[in-house]
Amino acid sequence: MAVPFIGRLRLFEWPALLLSLVLVVLEYLLSIITALLPSFVIAFFHRLTTAIFTLVPTSGVNKLLADPVLDEVVTEVREAHGFVEICRIFGYDAEEHIVKTQDGYLLGVHRIGGPKHSAWRTRPPATPRPVVYLHHGLLMNSEIWVANVDPTKVLPFVLADLGYDVWLGNNRGNKYSKKHVSLRPTSVQFWDFSIDNFALYDIPDTINYILELVNQPDLVYIGFSQGSAQAFATLSINPGLNKRVKLFIALAPAMAPPGLRNNIVDSLMRASPSLIYLLFGRKAILQSAAFWQSIMYPPLFVKTIDLSLKSLFNWRCKNITYPQKLAAYPHLYSFTSVKSVVHWFQIIRSGRFHMFDDELESPFTETKYFYRVASFPTQNITTPIMLVYGKTDSLVDIDVMLSELPEGTVAFGVPEHEHLDMIWGDDVDTLVFPHVFRALSKFSDAPLSLMLENNNAGNMSMSTLNTIDGSDGEPVDTSTPKAVTGVLGRSRVEGMTYQSSITSQEQLTKKISRSFSSSHSGFNFGRSDPVVEVTKTNLD
Repeated sequence: MAVPFIGRLRLFEWPALLLSLVLVVLEYLLSIITALLPSFVIAFFHRLTTAIFTLVPTSGVNKLLADPVLDEVVTEVREAHGFVEICRIFGYDAEEHIVKTQDGYLLGVHRIGGPKHSAWRTRPPATPRPVVYLHHGLLMNSEIWVANVDPTKVLPFVLADLGYDVWLGNNRGNKYSKKHVSLRPTSVQFWDFSIDNFALYDIPDTINYILELVNQPDLVYIGFSQGSAQAFATLSINPGLNKRVKLFIALAPAMAPPGLRNNIVDSLMRASPSLIYLLFGRKAILQSAAFWQSIMYPPLFVKTIDLSLKSLFNWRCKNITYPQKLAAYPHLYSFTSVKSVVHWFQIIRSGRFHMFDDELESPFTETKYFYRVASFPTQNITTPIMLVYGKTDSLVDIDVMLSELPEGTVAFGVPEHEHLDMIWGDDVDTLVFPHVFRALSKFSDAPLSLMLENNNAGNMSMSTLNTIDGSDGEPVDTSTPKAVTGVLGRSRVEGMTYQSSITSQEQLTKKISRSFSSSHSGFNFGRSDPVVEVTKTNLD
């Protein structure tokens, strides 16, 4: 194990390091003791915690209990054991596939190949469906895309209803990909991977598998958080893959984060990212998280996650409803390697989106005269790119990101929104989805006839349908990049609600048809990169 250089730690950081080590050991001992406790003791503390939270008026538990229908949905989603089970709760049929990477990892991949309540598996459509591939973020799996209490705010479901063949990938090592043809997950070798391996194998091998199976030439890639970073990396080093990905949509994109908002943790990791090895070993990181989740009272678990996100990233998660947190937070964590987290802290320390630095502890890296790890050449990407990010997301430095991406990249900022709001926010259907739909309408023609034939337009919220049409307002281009003001159409922003004027199925059909036949002049990916900010005044 590499030992960090003592000189890299400042005087005040040594107590923080020692405290971190004590907390890690203490947590390990507590997990062992708790696991050995009799079940009736654990049940007693569970009942006690339940009673306390029920008595606290600000906990949100009483409000949830007052709505039995919502409470039932929350419970079903929270207790669902996997991706397929969550999809079935809302009437969507999903299937699982296994992708073997070139270096022997077996990745679980999920597919929602048709609209709600459709028999797409037994009666395939005559017209091939355009393919959309979605990829999760760090310490996550494909469940984060569908873990929602409102199916009209689940992007994969809405895309399936619109006629897309929806696929969702998983990184090596997580819940659905914890297997290798020759390595065991208990070995250090199994967990010896970083973002480099995701870019070299996981993403391109998965995309190639999907396109060969459905006999399609290309697909649209939608990445969340690290899922976008993996796309940046793989597209930059795989020129041929750019021809197979016709559009890349990055939600809460990650490339070179400015750092953590917790100054102590941030300073420690910047001083020596390899300290993480000292704290967590060289296999999977935060392995005990699943254990604590399984025994904690759900509202207490939600409070723990909220406090952790606030402490590390200064995220307040105010745009995510309490029922949504109860349902989704249990699906937030999945396994990944310690090395991949070390890779991120290397990137934060250097301020560059680069490949894993195998010689980080070498004295030659201090001067950079003799050695400099290669950056991912993101300027070489030819696939059109659209970024959608929260303006209060502490992990996104949009100016730095745009400077590293090819000319023509389009970015949309959503005020008062953070990282997780891009997938779980209460207004994703009005502030995030419209950007996705308009970009898709320019680069792929959804088989609208299939959607209408199956009467699946009714599965989407009126707010989603109302903002899917760009005729109410397009992004306005100006000669000055990053000074563009755009309009999302009539939608709910900062508490303002727009009532839909669609009153009949005929009007609904015309509305959707117009959105998919529109040229959408505002999405010209060939011009200089604008940053479009959605504001309340734009909607007046």
